[in-house]
Amino acid sequence: MPTFTTILQKFDKKGEKTGWTYIELPIDVTDVLKPGQKTSFRVKGTLDNLEIKQVALIPMGRSGDSEGAFIMPVNATMRRSIRKEEGASVRITIDVDDSPLPLSADFLACLQDDPDAFKFFETLPKGHQNYFSKWIEDAKTTETKANRITKALRGLSMGMGYGEMIRYFKNQQ
Repeated sequence: MPTFTTILQKFDKKGEKTGWTYIELPIDVTDVLKPGQKTSFRVKGTLDNLEIKQVALIPMGRSGDSEGAFIMPVNATMRRSIRKEEGASVRITIDVDDSPLPLSADFLACLQDDPDAFKFFETLPKGHQNYFSKWIEDAKTTETKANRITKALRGLSMGMGYGEMIRYFKNQQ
């Protein structure tokens, strides 16, 4: 597993995606992990002493020095755990994480009761299935979670993907 030290950076000073804290991964590191990879992929390992898993590396695009480079977002929970902010040095050990993302058990149980929604859900790419699951699991209350499951089932039974479903219910308000 590649190990390196880097600095926590923040986008607000660079004019993009305001507020994101991230680290840049050296191209030689990502080439060891996934040679020639140009799209996002997930990694596991450690950020200082914090164990990380299922963390996405995001391609930076094709401009200037960032040709082929990837970044790893470092969210507030991660920063609190390592007690570091922008400008701090962090030690990274990473490897490719091919383990499947778990889907919401509550959502899957409800899908079993709606054959039309379930049938359409199964046709969606795994990443799109994960959008539904993450949205549902990110609910802060059981009421919100139940509401999101209901909306997801209704949208799926109407043949809508995640984005279409979100826009549909937003327009209903």
